[in-house]
Amino acid sequence: MGRRYLVTGGAGFIGSNFVRYVLTHEAKAQVVNLDLLTYAGVESTVAELDALGRHQFVRGDIRDPALVDSLVADVDVVVHFAAESHVDRSIDGPTVFLDTNVVGTGVLIDAARRHGVGTFVHVSTDEVYGSIEVGFAPETAALNPSSPYSASKAGSDLLVSSYAVTFDYPAIITRCTNNYGPYQFPEKLIPLFVTNLMEGKKVPLYGDGRNERDWLYVEDHCAAIYLLINEGEKGEIYNIGADAQVPNIELTKRILDIFDLDESWIERVPDRPGHDLRYAVDSTKIRKLGWAPAHSLDERLADTVDWYRRREDWWRPIKERFG
Repeated sequence: MGRRYLVTGGAGFIGSNFVRYVLTHEAKAQVVNLDLLTYAGVESTVAELDALGRHQFVRGDIRDPALVDSLVADVDVVVHFAAESHVDRSIDGPTVFLDTNVVGTGVLIDAARRHGVGTFVHVSTDEVYGSIEVGFAPETAALNPSSPYSASKAGSDLLVSSYAVTFDYPAIITRCTNNYGPYQFPEKLIPLFVTNLMEGKKVPLYGDGRNERDWLYVEDHCAAIYLLINEGEKGEIYNIGADAQVPNIELTKRILDIFDLDESWIERVPDRPGHDLRYAVDSTKIRKLGWAPAHSLDERLADTVDWYRRREDWWRPIKERFG
């Protein structure tokens, strides 16, 4: 009998890729996938995971104490992806972000503590550090979130950390840079731009496009989390980054080049409030464990575009539903 995982948010982008990673790399693993299937959870993704075998989907809310308790009682590992994660949506309506990301995390980690789950990974974001003008933020850097989304994630990080102090509960916190790859919801920058161009539409670029992000291929993120499950030090925080910052305007040009299009396809739109200029994390700690990105943006951006070209069956129904 292999390890039994509870993965929250496993119908979403990174969560679903992680479920695939575990089922591929651990022959006897069983995965319980808890997801509410809000707008960013995709039922067709769940069907694909079911087809892999050893996958049990549970539609439910991480804020439901009775449900969470029943699922946590029978697992060896909890990997917590479930979160409201879109910055623009958090600006329009912060409440659901606070409720899901903070309260939901509290319900989950308390159940894991009570049932003695020995491995708990809380997946967070580099956005909790705020804008890093120069250099790279270590895990000890002050938290300085700029949006309701990043503030809610910082709050959930602090809640998880408090369990280590109060209850001696050995959770691991990860803070990763921007991910890209297959199955990413088409409101995010790369799939939005790619699918817009496929539909003959322009790409909406915020402000002057100078904002820098560090893009990590989703499979590399999954590999990092899996390494930490097996070799990470409990109670620690680990940054996960590619150390390859790219301004949004440069990323946009690379996407346009793949489509053989020029900059006339860029639509300049007003910048969003509190738009951080630059994210950058120091991932020395996890690299000392032997992890490093296996894929570069140059290698995988074209592959990602090809995936969206091949999988219109996946993204078109989503865009038709949400616009």
